[in-house]
Amino acid sequence: MPYDRDHFFASVRETLFNGVLSQRQVDGMNYLLGVWEQRFERDNPDDRWLAYALATAFHETAYMMTPLEEYGEGEGQPYGEPTGPYHECYYGRGHVQLTWEANYQKGEQILKDRYAIDVPLHQYPHRMLEDETSALILYDGMIFGWFTGLGLPQFFNETTEDAVNARKIVNGLDHADVIAGYYDDFLAALVPQ
Repeated sequence: MPYDRDHFFASVRETLFNGVLSQRQVDGMNYLLGVWEQRFERDNPDDRWLAYALATAFHETAYMMTPLEEYGEGEGQPYGEPTGPYHECYYGRGHVQLTWEANYQKGEQILKDRYAIDVPLHQYPHRMLEDETSALILYDGMIFGWFTGLGLPQFFNETTEDAVNARKIVNGLDHADVIAGYYDDFLAALVPQ
């Protein structure tokens, strides 16, 4: 069932965006909500999963809610150095800041196998900046846990709601408390009280 966009945007505008949303941010969140509703909601009806994915995207995109490149393009990091057969740098890109060559290869294969979408991410890592590619990788990687081996079902289920440790899905406990706060705000926007 579609989320109430009026309530959602009124809520996040005040709690997360200091009263002001750009059209780019609105479009980005509408896109992410739409992809979830069309491709993931039926099999994953836990609103907490979507709220945590949105909180992650909010943090990883510096509040823009659209795919972007890592600031500094991985400078000083091993994943910022050219590698592999295409001599590409696999620094962070997208809603979730996908890093490392192996994750670009895995993402390419998952898009093909699960969604019948052929995107050569390994050869062209900048394709992670495409809306559909980035949104599918964000949700799929967080649900199935292929970024770090941990996924949303481990932190949000019938007996557990652990928005702090859920950060381990993407990046250890880096900014875990802050992102948990974003999660609370997104959940309130998705599920009117």
